[in-house]
Amino acid sequence: MRAAPGFRQPPGRDCPAERRACGARGEAVCPSQGPAAAVAVRDSAHGADGGEGALKLYEYMAKGVLTSVGVPVPQGRLAETPEEAAAAARELGPVAVKAQVLVGGRGKAGGVRLAGGPDEARAAAAAILGMDIHGLPVERVYCEERLEISQEIYLAIALDAAGRRPLLIASARGGVEIEQVPEKDIVRRGIDLPWGLPPYVARQVAARLQLPAALTSPFSDIACKLYRAFRECDAELVECNPLAVAGGRLVVADARLNLDDDAVWRHPELPRTSEATELESRVRALGLSFVELEGDIAVMANGAGITMATLDVLQHFGGRPRNFLDAGGGAAAGPMAQALDILLATGPRAVLINIFGGITRCDEVAAAILQVSESRGGIPVPVVVRLVGTNEEQGTAMLRQAGMSAFTSMREAAERVVALAAAPRP
Repeated sequence: MRAAPGFRQPPGRDCPAERRACGARGEAVCPSQGPAAAVAVRDSAHGADGGEGALKLYEYMAKGVLTSVGVPVPQGRLAETPEEAAAAARELGPVAVKAQVLVGGRGKAGGVRLAGGPDEARAAAAAILGMDIHGLPVERVYCEERLEISQEIYLAIALDAAGRRPLLIASARGGVEIEQVPEKDIVRRGIDLPWGLPPYVARQVAARLQLPAALTSPFSDIACKLYRAFRECDAELVECNPLAVAGGRLVVADARLNLDDDAVWRHPELPRTSEATELESRVRALGLSFVELEGDIAVMANGAGITMATLDVLQHFGGRPRNFLDAGGGAAAGPMAQALDILLATGPRAVLINIFGGITRCDEVAAAILQVSESRGGIPVPVVVRLVGTNEEQGTAMLRQAGMSAFTSMREAAERVVALAAAPRP
């Protein structure tokens, strides 16, 4: 049996996807670079914040990559205004107008509408643009030729971290989230990195799905090309859901492509995207980590572990975090004061600051709190502080002089802030 095409890594060049799949075992084989260059350069300007994190591509970007490796996708045009959507419908005919957001469930949220012509496409785009889907605003729609679908299939190549190899996942029950499909209806085949995905394996999967004989070879061809995109883009997930049967042929009706964030540097040709909200991006610009939630208690802590523990304790006592800010280690008073200002701007009913001082000094935290209080003429909502660790005495003394107190028990601090958040406001 012959190995899949590829070249061996030059000495010193790291291949993140291979490393994560193989661990320390074996010699990595890395494919040639390529397909993502088909994505237009203008795309890199949309939604990019330059930050690190899992890089998810919008549907139209993912389909651009798949097109470049020969996977059949419907023709489509990106639109940022209703008029551009109407122009796309004039060119393509009946279209599906689809919100471009980095989150699932857009169809149920009204983010996918069918249009029979330019006027309907214009109206559909006007309704979708500006829509909020799970907290993300819709700024663009993708107008794609409408398909007459007779069957929907699920097909994906994913990184199996436990198995340390890529995994082909398929089901004849596509069009829904794969987590909702019964296990008995899902086919999984591990892919050995040295050999790749041979066409005969993909044909065996097609037989397991009981696809018609006429679709077996096209299915195998698409699966092998998905694997090529997975390898060449250092992906964590390449997903077609659904891979549709339309007019007797297979075509990718919807696609997802998630890249390994450790490998982004290897792909300057790929656009950069971000799931961060505007507020999250502002905080990250300060060098801090911030995530918005849906409760009423703002949380600041220092370090991922203590931040997650703080959220768990809050929920244990009946509290609901509105957001959380991980100040990490060593954040100075200035950035922490700016971050606290942003937390207060989100309108919480109370704020919990939970600091275990190691590199982060408790007196710097106290200085940040006092700086915000002074600049605002007082903090308008209750602030509960827990300070333990480096310069704990100095920080506690600074707060006490300003008429504030600090807890040493996380349990007591959490119970207190939950009670304050639940109390009626004057």
